[in-house]
Amino acid sequence: MAAPYSPLTTHALNTGIGVPGAHMALSLHRLDPSTSLWNLLTTGTTNDDGRCPGLITREAFTPAVYKMRFETGRCRESLGETSFYPYVEIGFTITDHSQKFHVPLLCSRFSYSTYRGS
Repeated sequence: MAAPYSPLTTHALNTGIGVPGAHMALSLHRLDPSTSLWNLLTTGTTNDDGRCPGLITREAFTPAVYKMRFETGRCRESLGETSFYPYVEIGFTITDHSQKFHVPLLCSRFSYSTYRGS
């Protein structure tokens, strides 16, 4: 069965060895502007291709500040490695929720980067 369509997608890539960041736990949060607290929306794990489909539904995807938290340290430990970054949080602002957004994580043991894709 296919995962439901999500207007927000991600993937993780282990750039240190050039393979997908498979089996990495992640979570999606939305900032509550009235309390400045993060509300957990969903959790997931990347698949063998480093992707985590079905993050959020179109109806739940509203203009707001979001963050995705990737558990990079746990993923590295499962590979028998250590990581300088125990986790990576990527914050971003959505103003036009009718668009599709792709927010990937490219990481190695000692660095990471991201970009806004579509």
